[in-house]
Amino acid sequence: MANSDAIEKPVNNKKARKRRKRLFWIIGVVLLLIIIFSIIMSGKKEKLIEVQTEKIGKRNITQIVTGTGKIQAEKKVDISAEVSGEIILLPFEEGDEVRKGQLVVRIRPDAYYPQMRQQEAGIRVQESNLKAQEVNLRKNDLELNRIKELFSKGLASQSELDNAQANYDATLASMNTIRAQINQQRAGLSAVQYDLSKTTIAAPMSGTVTQLNNEVGEKVLGTMSNMGSNILTISDLSSMEAQVEIGETDVTNVKIGDTARIQIDAFPDKIFNGVVYEIANTATSKGTGTQEEVVNFIVKIRIDKEDYELRPGMSCTVDIEVKYKENVLAVPIQCVTTRDEDTTEIKKIPEGEQQVIDTKTESRGIKKNKPKEIIFVVENGVAKKKVVKTGISDATYIEIIEGVNEGEEVVKGSFKAINKELDDNSKVKVNDEKTKKQKSEDEE
Repeated sequence: MANSDAIEKPVNNKKARKRRKRLFWIIGVVLLLIIIFSIIMSGKKEKLIEVQTEKIGKRNITQIVTGTGKIQAEKKVDISAEVSGEIILLPFEEGDEVRKGQLVVRIRPDAYYPQMRQQEAGIRVQESNLKAQEVNLRKNDLELNRIKELFSKGLASQSELDNAQANYDATLASMNTIRAQINQQRAGLSAVQYDLSKTTIAAPMSGTVTQLNNEVGEKVLGTMSNMGSNILTISDLSSMEAQVEIGETDVTNVKIGDTARIQIDAFPDKIFNGVVYEIANTATSKGTGTQEEVVNFIVKIRIDKEDYELRPGMSCTVDIEVKYKENVLAVPIQCVTTRDEDTTEIKKIPEGEQQVIDTKTESRGIKKNKPKEIIFVVENGVAKKKVVKTGISDATYIEIIEGVNEGEEVVKGSFKAINKELDDNSKVKVNDEKTKKQKSEDEE
């Protein structure tokens, strides 16, 4: 009896272990199924996209075109040498005031005096030769008249008459040659006298010497055909302008008479006012022939006179007000994005057949829609995509001409949500606390 009890006990323990092992497997499979089900359900649950919004309202918008450039005097002249030589007088320094007609540069004239005397002596020699030929002409004229009288009486031959006429004509031709040589000598003398006059330079306008490039004793080069050495610059500092570069895509919006706001680096706390008075017709290019080529147009803005000492060469940034609209629907400029939409086109083929053309192959008749401007508005927790038509814009807001109504809640952030995540009927979660926090930080 004792032996049978001992045999049944190990058998029961073995069965119990098998039941526990089976139970563990069942529990493990159930847990795994629960985990898989949870993953599947969480995947099916639509994710809410967090956005910031703003009510669409009406605003006044001023479209701005911005450019950078330099401050310059509206009127200035560069004094250049027209003759070569050594500077012997520079009576003014940078910053000095000069009046129109005052002597500003003198170049040593010594080299021109010998040339002038040589030309004058040549003229006198030719004038003496002319007088001698005049005597010969009178003599030959008398001889010709005498031969003509004798020839008429039959006392002189034809050859004698011909010789007398030839002598007279030769003397007359020689006199004409001498007269031409005298005129040539006088022209040479005038050229030397002109060069001599250019050794002294007077101020062509009143103003301030804003640039002085040479000192007394330096030699300058000058020619009539090319611009010579730039010795100094005289500027009228009572009338200043800003010369700024405007890109080719923006210059078409700029007009003569547009108001401008000018910020000069030397006066960071002051905004100067100005008016556009000149727009270049020809562009200036930088990096021509490279991928970095930039095409700009020079726009000149006359600066309203202020009690500030503006100097040529100061750096400035100009905001030109090119368009202005009052009381128009507007949204934050970051609200507007673009989306591309490709379409297919049916190619015309024989009747009864039809073929869809590959839209990615332009040669087969691709038809690609122009990217559309869209915004997203929130309705009952859902983002709705709306195609809009935009107008002018300023630094923060853009005009909406059509596509939305006043009071609608437009999505204005985040950038990632507007440009990548959102689509039509996307579920969203509005969180404007971030916007309020950012505004308070900006105000502080």
